[in-house]
Amino acid sequence: MGTTVVSDNAAQYTTRGGVTVTRRRRETPYADAISSYIDALDSRRGAVFSSNYEYPGRYTRWDTAIVDPPLGISSQGRKLKVEAYNGRGEALLDILAVRLDGHAEFAVSSREPKFIHIDIAEPDRVFSEEERSRAPTVFSVLRVIVDQFHSAEDGNIGFYGAFGYDLAFQFDPVPQSLKRPDDQRDLLLFLPDEILVVDHHAAKAWIDRYDFALDGVTTEGRDATIAPEPFKHAGSIPARGDHTPGEYAELVKRAKESFKRGDLFEVVPGQTFLERCEARPSEISRRLKAINPSPYSFFINLGNQEYLVGASPEMFVRVNGRRIETCPISGTIKRGEDAISDSEQILKLLNSKKDESELTMCSDVDRNDKSRVCEPGSVKVIGRRQIEMYSRLIHTVDHIEGRLRDGMDAFDGFLSHAWAVTVTGAPKLWAMRFLEKNEKSPRAWYGGAVGMVSFNGDMNTGLTLRTIRIKDGIAEVRAGATLLFDSDPEEEEAETELKASAMLSAIRDARLGNAGSSARETAKVGEGISILLVDHEDSFVHTLANYFRQTGAKVTTVRGPVADDVFDRVSPDLVVLSPGPGSPKDFDCASTIKQIRARELPVFGVCLGLQALAESFGGALRELAVPVHGKPSRIRVSSNGVIFSGLGREVTVGRYHSIFADYASLPKEFRVTAESDDGVVMAIEHESLPIAAVQFHPESIMTLGQDAGMRMIENVVAHLARRSKVEAA
Repeated sequence: MGTTVVSDNAAQYTTRGGVTVTRRRRETPYADAISSYIDALDSRRGAVFSSNYEYPGRYTRWDTAIVDPPLGISSQGRKLKVEAYNGRGEALLDILAVRLDGHAEFAVSSREPKFIHIDIAEPDRVFSEEERSRAPTVFSVLRVIVDQFHSAEDGNIGFYGAFGYDLAFQFDPVPQSLKRPDDQRDLLLFLPDEILVVDHHAAKAWIDRYDFALDGVTTEGRDATIAPEPFKHAGSIPARGDHTPGEYAELVKRAKESFKRGDLFEVVPGQTFLERCEARPSEISRRLKAINPSPYSFFINLGNQEYLVGASPEMFVRVNGRRIETCPISGTIKRGEDAISDSEQILKLLNSKKDESELTMCSDVDRNDKSRVCEPGSVKVIGRRQIEMYSRLIHTVDHIEGRLRDGMDAFDGFLSHAWAVTVTGAPKLWAMRFLEKNEKSPRAWYGGAVGMVSFNGDMNTGLTLRTIRIKDGIAEVRAGATLLFDSDPEEEEAETELKASAMLSAIRDARLGNAGSSARETAKVGEGISILLVDHEDSFVHTLANYFRQTGAKVTTVRGPVADDVFDRVSPDLVVLSPGPGSPKDFDCASTIKQIRARELPVFGVCLGLQALAESFGGALRELAVPVHGKPSRIRVSSNGVIFSGLGREVTVGRYHSIFADYASLPKEFRVTAESDDGVVMAIEHESLPIAAVQFHPESIMTLGQDAGMRMIENVVAHLARRSKVEAA
């Protein structure tokens, strides 16, 4: 049902859930449209989102702002609260209530005139990795509400707010060792009834006012009054932060031990700096926006004397229709004194192998996150190591897009990326466990996201970076550095201080008044083939699954060790052992391989998968003197065999590993089909059984040259899975 024009400035439409929405529009002066909203947020809930950083084709021209929303949704752990802030919000509660009963994923625990309290159920079964984003969480409730208000008629109405870092723990097992404050919220989203929209290209601004009605309940005529909550300055002077000088450098040294063991490829711990606010939050917001223009500038009054003031450089997840895009940022250098010295810094940054590795690993993980929810073959790097310049820093940035597959929505895309590798590390789950054990304070909003979820199905969010959290008059600035094995502890500590410096300056100064080309078509050698992909908690497994799906195969991803009934249910023609951190013993790979061999199934191992196969046949594993994480290598192919059919004698591949199979101890039934320049076994094949493995990552950006990675996957499907299926028939 389309929009009906009610009058010159009013329109009406009906949502998917039967809610009648009436929108009234009025023009407002463009020049200072946002300014009054910024002032209002000192004492009233709401948000201002703007982009004052130009980059063609990436950042949008729109600013939006809301103040005094009638309804808010917040959560702590698996408990969610829907709260009405005025009479109009109470009407919205009544409209929502009809859709919140009778769900297996959650249940209403209490209903009051101004509140609905909801408990989220624990998962009652194992969710495969492909359906992970549909497990019961607070997002199960958000999906129901978005569905009730869904309409393609308006792209501005929706949820505005912030998503906290701890939301990721609803999906992944990360035991919490840091104590959370009793009043910490994991989510706060506002449903507004009035939205300011600013179009900078057309130099126009307008305000849309909304009324909602369902089954005789309407917001029209209801009380819109909300009492202000003036900002309160802190009386005490806080400590420097949660680290003393030198402590962060010691943390870097601990991380290097994890890199050496192969538990981590990279990790992004942060430290928090504290400052008393002697200026109003609005003044800090204006100052930050002036000195540090950014793609995702925001100012949010969350209520309860809590504010977020940010100048985030990084898009988190943006969804338009079925297109999903992200812009991972990694690789950092200090700005020069002038344009000439800036250019010298840019060259230094682009020539830094460490910074290149940082971004490579981030983008490989990002591609993996998209591969979980996107159409096979649609995930593409459309911008590589692009330069972005901020007030004190220069960054390298990749731009990655994909197309959501049928049945997936913006929330699936959002949750598949939670949280970005640029604020956690890789493998992501192991990095998050390291952070929980080694950071000094909980992250709260840092590393999460801010932005809007439109009721038309779109989403636009930025990472909560370069953000000042103000709570009870004390400003917190958290900053991290991307650590690798070759990180210098003192330099990384200095980088966190540099990143925080622009935020701290804004706080102190405010008181003074102040695409890529399309690849070849993948051969559909996997049609009719079922593949079981065993996930060893790696951060690239879904890109690997995506590659196999591009062959036409059906892929089911399950974390190892794999139970008997999974083999019976999936009935695979091929088992793929994924890469992963740690060693094969960490995942009881021997047990999984024993089941595979008992069923006489073809198996292909990647990195940890090769190590597990070599070990299960009696081979020994060794540790590299220097880990090879996110580094390209030229390998020599000694025998085309299964994996390298149709490829040349030398191939560039991407490596992420610390452990490797000892050449001398390899069982005689395995032949080595490729080696690296440093003498490491890079590929093996069994002489008589359908077993093959590689030490490198065919799904990595580094293996994209000549489409080598995809061609290897086609070979594995054609020569292992397909051949075995034919022989069985």
